[in-house]
Amino acid sequence: MGTIVRDYRPGDEAAAYFVCLKTGNHGDDGEAFYREDPDALGRLFVGPYLRFEPGLALVLEDDEGICGYALGALDSRSYYERYEREWRPGLCAQFPAPAGDPSSWTRVQSIHYLYHHPDYFCPAPYDIYPAHLHIDLISRVHRQGHGKRMMNELMDRLQAKGAPGVHLGMAASNDRAYRFYTTLGFVELCRRGNGDDETIYMGKRL
Repeated sequence: MGTIVRDYRPGDEAAAYFVCLKTGNHGDDGEAFYREDPDALGRLFVGPYLRFEPGLALVLEDDEGICGYALGALDSRSYYERYEREWRPGLCAQFPAPAGDPSSWTRVQSIHYLYHHPDYFCPAPYDIYPAHLHIDLISRVHRQGHGKRMMNELMDRLQAKGAPGVHLGMAASNDRAYRFYTTLGFVELCRRGNGDDETIYMGKRL
């Protein structure tokens, strides 16, 4: 079969969640950190996109199976409103918020905290960058041009749907991702947080 980019199909969820897990350590394999709840990240960063924006969900597949995805939302505020209304209540009902000192939490507990305390931040100017997207590829398909191809396809779809621009957030420590996005024409819009929790928000006009 080789490696192909295709539209998301129902039934891809488990494999896409696994990709999220295998890239859940700032782009590297996060499996060791989430053994107590391997789907913790996927419920936050994959599942709602497949549910609410299936037409903006691309999957990368090779002979071994699904190995990446690119997911987007046309209007971030509308997406977050629907997430708040239709997705987050189920997460909160199933997974209690962690208690105690946050510095003692496992990574799973930190993700469960985000179920209860979501971050809906959108960088300014919103009218220029209302859409958002994210992409994850597992290591076996890095540096083969697939990420650029998927990003460009997703941005073409967003533009065709009327989005004037798109933003994304990334860990400030992920130099590889920063270089990748800048080569695609993204520029830094702002930074939030500090230290290991610092997030860079980047944007691109379409």
